[in-house]
Formats: sequence, C-alpha cells, structure tokens
Amino acid sequence: MASIPKKVNERLVAGIKKYQPILAAAKARDVGEADTVTIIKDMLSDIFGYDKYSDLTSEYAIRGTYCDLATKIDDVLQTLIEVKAIGLDLKDQHVKQAVDYAANQGVEWVLLTNGICWRVYRLTFSKPIDHELVVDIDFSTLNPRSENDLELIYLWCKEGWQRSVLGEYHTQKQALSRFFVGAMLQTDPVLEVIRRELRRISPDVRIDINQIKSVLLNEVIKREVIEGDKAEEARKKIAKATAKAIRASNSKTVQKESESDATADPDIPV
Repeated sequence: MASIPKKVNERLVAGIKKYQPILAAAKARDVGEADTVTIIKDMLSDIFGYDKYSDLTSEYAIRGTYCDLATKIDDVLQTLIEVKAIGLDLKDQHVKQAVDYAANQGVEWVLLTNGICWRVYRLTFSKPIDHELVVDIDFSTLNPRSENDLELIYLWCKEGWQRSVLGEYHTQKQALSRFFVGAMLQTDPVLEVIRRELRRISPDVRIDINQIKSVLLNEVIKREVIEGDKAEEARKKIAKATAKAIRASNSKTVQKESESDATADPDIPV
C-alpha cells in the first residue's frame, strides 16, 4: 500500500481520538439515523478529508428513492453511502439495498455504516450483479498508534481514493484469496513444479501432473474452494492473465526475430 502522507496521518490520528468518544456517547443515547448521518458527514470531512460542500451529496436521488450520502471527486460520482442508526446492527438486507442503489448508477463502490462499523463493498457487474466485502472496520477498536489501523482507514480517505489505494488493496486481497490460490494450484506450471520436487525426493517413482492434480482436488483442497462462482471467476482470471502473458511473450519473440533478420540483411530497413 502507498505510504500515508504526513499531514493525512496526523489527521487520521486526531480523528480517531476525537470521534471514538463521540460515537460511544451517541450509541449510549441510541441516536436515530438522521443524527448518525450528521456524525458520518463530520467524520468524512474531519477524518477522511472530503469537503462537505463540494465532495459530499446528501440524499442522492436514485429512481424515486434516496441513498443517504454520496461522494464526488471533480464532480464525478465515486461511491454511494448507506447510513443506519448507530444502535442498529448492519444486516445483509442493508447491503442489498445499498448495492441496488449503486447498480442503478453504475457505481462500483458502496459504503455501509452505522458510524461504528464501516463496511466497504465492491460491485461486480455480472449476471446477476454481485458484491464483495473488501474492508470491514470497527471504528471503536481502532488504535491511533497502530500503523495497520491507520492504513486501513486511509483506504477510504479522499487522498487514498485519488491514489487508487482502495483498488490496489482489493486487487491484492483477491490475489491472496483462497479461491485464487486454489485455482493457481491447478495450473500446469505450478503442477509441473510440484512434480519436479516430488521426483527429486522420490526419483524412482513415476508421477505425472494429472495424478498430482487429482490428489489436490480430491484430498488437499477443500471442495468450497474449487467449486462455485468465485472459484470459476478465479480460474477465468488466471486463464486470461496467462493468455495475455503468452501473447506478450510471443510478440517479443517475433519482434526479436524481425530485428535479427533486419540486422542480417542490411537491405531491409529496421
């Protein structure tokens, strides 16, 4: 993750110290949704660096209904924010409501929060539209002296957004997901490495990659990791990346051969 600028770091530390007691008091009073929205707007400004008047929009209209807040950068809609009362537990139905709003606007990112819990989701515009939890923060437990905690809330800062750190974090999280690793273990290059290492340990035993793959699928990898939509999506991404790498490699090979031929024949212009 990109390093946090010093001024932003100081703002995050001060914001955590300021708003943790404010949130605790609001929860003790069991304030309603409207008052929670007011606190969220202040937090988005004081902690996350959004300008209240140019970057935040209240009750963003979507097909006859409203999302509580939205963020805009350079007048371009970036995220939708659904706020629930601070004493209300966040539920799946709240996520669905926010995701429906975002899907109608073609927005990839959604924040669901009650002030204490901050959950960031990324939409996948497939059929049907899906969503994935990327960041889950309990603001009441954040430690202003923890570098990891500061990096976590920096993901949602305006400065972090402008540097695409949230997208990079999501990409890294995907690459380290059990579905992605499970799919990677099934690829021929990885299976070939395993086969080579097994033969080095047991040189007299004949082992092929299909045998290794069978053991992985049936005895090593959990079924939930290799089956279902997320597993299939991971396999497709790996296949696409592999094909892209092969095309790039072939293109370089052709270019080198062309340059070599041109060098050998001075009548051919380089």
